Amino acid sequence: MAKKGLLLCVCLGTCPSFQKMDIFEVLNRARREKLVDWVGIHPQLCSDDGDEYFKTLLQGADVDELYVAGCDPNMQRKMFRDAFEMAGFPRSNHKGIEIRNLDTDGAYTVIKENIETGI
Repeated sequence: MAKKGLLLCVCLGTCPSFQKMDIFEVLNRARREKLVDWVGIHPQLCSDDGDEYFKTLLQGADVDELYVAGCDPNMQRKMFRDAFEMAGFPRSNHKGIEIRNLDTDGAYTVIKENIETGI
């Protein structure tokens, strides 16, 4: 079975597009329902330390599918390209999920649907 991870990127935690969402509840639901093998959170994956986070997390990791819930998936593909390359992580294993401007239930529903269908 494929190993799956879920990262939430919350745009510093101050962006208005995440204010209606309890990010910890979203992650806890994913854990409790065993949608993924592990969950994590980062305040701004598109920053320089986000690149380092990806490199450290993914270098040699046993992860078949990495779901990143945050901003637009097309933006994610562009912003994370170099970090995935540095980590030796196949870009095709990254699955971006947009959760901006959703509340807790809405974000969880979108994440669950994307993981269950494999995007």
